[in-house]
Amino acid sequence: MDTALQNNSKDRVPGIPRSVVLGGAIGTTIEFYDYGIYGFVALLLAQNFFASTDPTAALLSTFATYALAFATRPLGGIFFGHLGDRIGRKPVLAMTIILMALATTAIGLLPTHATIGTWAPVLLVAARVVQGFSAGGETSGAGSYVAEYSPAPRRGFLCSTTQVGGLAGALLASSVVTILNVFLSDDQMLSWGWRLPFLFALPLGVVGLWIRFRLEDSPQFEHIKTEGKVAQAPVVEAVRKFPKSLLQAVGISILLQGGYYVIYVYMATYLQRVAGLGAGQAFWTTTLTLAVSVIAMPFFGALSDRIGRRPVWIGWALAMVVLIYPVFAIINSAGLGLSMLALALLGLPQSAVMAVSLSTLAELFSARVRYSGMALGFNIGAVLAGGTAPYIATWLIDRTGSNFAPAWFLFLVAAIGLGTAFTLKETAGSELREV
Repeated sequence: MDTALQNNSKDRVPGIPRSVVLGGAIGTTIEFYDYGIYGFVALLLAQNFFASTDPTAALLSTFATYALAFATRPLGGIFFGHLGDRIGRKPVLAMTIILMALATTAIGLLPTHATIGTWAPVLLVAARVVQGFSAGGETSGAGSYVAEYSPAPRRGFLCSTTQVGGLAGALLASSVVTILNVFLSDDQMLSWGWRLPFLFALPLGVVGLWIRFRLEDSPQFEHIKTEGKVAQAPVVEAVRKFPKSLLQAVGISILLQGGYYVIYVYMATYLQRVAGLGAGQAFWTTTLTLAVSVIAMPFFGALSDRIGRRPVWIGWALAMVVLIYPVFAIINSAGLGLSMLALALLGLPQSAVMAVSLSTLAELFSARVRYSGMALGFNIGAVLAGGTAPYIATWLIDRTGSNFAPAWFLFLVAAIGLGTAFTLKETAGSELREV
């Protein structure tokens, strides 16, 4: 980072250059936008890519493709985590952002089943695999980068801005789909309108790449590089030296991923297929939930700096456990207004645990293996509870006939997250380890 930028107070938030905050947030914005779009137009993708007379079977195929991308995330986490711990955070974060944008844009250009038959879902799967691979190195890399720049007393707040970028990306995705549903007919959305949000990923990725190319690597990584302390095999070292931290990272990620993909993504489908809302009403509901969560998130991050990571984790994971059943009961029986308020309320504990997640994960590992350790734990949790969440929720409803089936899944991931929170040691305000 050039001296003028470092010394100009107008270009800084307290303790950290604004460009670092923006550089961390822009990648998660694009990642969550790209993943959100797929979930929000899942019903349209099902009709365009999977030939079936059974709408539920087609939707399950769409969500299975969604889940498949998550299977490659640990591989991406290992690959990009290794590079990030070996050559630096900055160049790897540039790679992930453009690869994600290109894969998402490709989905918007794909021919449908009506045009090329079974090759359509094959190509969709290929694009999703590339998406998943690149996403495996994004959030954990951005989190480690911002954490290593952040002063200890404000690390919770500053790392929460990276996750604010993530929810902002999902909010952008939901907003784009909502607006398209306002201006386009159902037939236009089914025919070609669904492509537009995917194509928007390319200019978004170019902007993100430009921002990240202007950054310098984190001071802590530069220091261990200068001292010759860079790990030769960071993934192996992370597994060998930090087994407990890895398990905790997986437990944290299970709640993060399962909660996010049910509350913020899958519920758009649930509100239409189960609760009986129209597409526009469903997307306005998820958009409101995301907006409230985005606004609240920095406050939760700052709260973790004041009272500690552990109390925030325990308190809000417990709140989610308590709220799940009443919220689903309201959504299944009340009108649009109460459903919007109920889902927005359930989004708050998810916003809180997301806000404190990256600072907590960064404090579990040393700088030598931080990128790899965070990426591995984060993405194993993503495979177990993230990409599978929409599929499991849809499958459970189909098999059990119960509209409350997704609540059971959400209760399980919340319970796992709560249990993990009790195993955490308080790390707020501590200095990040180098070795």
